[in-house]
Amino acid sequence: MDGRNRSRGRRKGVPFPSITDTTRFLVSTRINSSRRFGKDSVICNGCKHEFILANIPNAYRCYKCGTVSTSSSSVSEQSSKDRGSFKRDHLQNSYNRNTIGTLPRRLSPSSSSSFSFSTPTHKRAVLCGVSYGKRTFKLEGTINDVNNIKNLLIDKFKFPNECIRVLSEEKKELNLIPTKKNILDSLKWLVSECESEGSLVFYFSGHGLQQPEEQKGDESDGLDETICPVDFLREGMITDNEINSIIVKPLKKGVKLHAIIDACHSGTTLDLGYMWKKDKSIWEWKENKSSHSKEKKTSGGLAICLSACEDSQVAADTAAFDKNKYNGIMTYLFSKIIRDHPQITYCSLLEKIYEEIGQIHQSKFYNTFLRRFFHRKIDQDPILSSSEDFNIDTTFNL
Repeated sequence: MDGRNRSRGRRKGVPFPSITDTTRFLVSTRINSSRRFGKDSVICNGCKHEFILANIPNAYRCYKCGTVSTSSSSVSEQSSKDRGSFKRDHLQNSYNRNTIGTLPRRLSPSSSSSFSFSTPTHKRAVLCGVSYGKRTFKLEGTINDVNNIKNLLIDKFKFPNECIRVLSEEKKELNLIPTKKNILDSLKWLVSECESEGSLVFYFSGHGLQQPEEQKGDESDGLDETICPVDFLREGMITDNEINSIIVKPLKKGVKLHAIIDACHSGTTLDLGYMWKKDKSIWEWKENKSSHSKEKKTSGGLAICLSACEDSQVAADTAAFDKNKYNGIMTYLFSKIIRDHPQITYCSLLEKIYEEIGQIHQSKFYNTFLRRFFHRKIDQDPILSSSEDFNIDTTFNL
């Protein structure tokens, strides 16, 4: 890589800032700085609740009462106390997806008394890529990642094309535009009629944010993780609690769900009870104490989530892999490793993604221009979480 390479921020920092000070980056073939958004303290016109909001949108929806207000409700720059709790981040990058899906056959019941990793008989997937149109925080490469995942599902894991539903802004069908309503409807479709022996996949590429928790005491840091639909400035974000209740809680015995979330702050987007993490040099299962696991279990099935980074981190895009287009680092590495190592285990998959990201950090390009540009290491630690502490040495299969 030469000095012309570019790195960009990726999926974070729109209305509700988070703890970090950079957004999803990009180790690519040109450099584009992330843009820092201003912050305002705003008061809801409905319930009069005060919260922090980026000064970009013309309208916003209160996460407490749902009232839509205009940005004229902004009353002051956030207090120094708030500034210590939330740090505004930059935002910028690219992502897209495409596919059409119809309802597959009804899943047949299973006679197994414990969860099986055998080949599923019925498969269904929802792939969502959001580019945010012409806004200043638009993402340019999301379609590449969705196409990558779609091809992987069809070629490697034999998903029928008609059982894959893709939402993107390129779609002509209005119900396939990645609005909040359409994403929620698609998630409900994903788990509908799935009784046993089914394999479900939810893939999201777009902006990820954090906002004050809806349920007090629900999060250890007081923040819910969210994904941002194309209309999130008006309709609001989709929280981890909503995602958990729609696609995790209904999972019946024998059904396996894999979620792949390539977004900032995505570590606990599904609010699963266990996380496979590295403590010093040792990998082990750790209980996610902030997930209220007793209330957020499945109905007998298994939910597994691969997230691009921890809740407090941002995720990166890059054009280093392909000079002609951007890709999410996590999505690209995930797909490449699966294709290169067909029998890889869950444990080895996560370790190899870590190794590849480490090599990016050690590259000549990163150690010169990129480090001077961002003034610190690009922290992105992918997370594997699950509804139960399954055998991590099992071969990865969708």
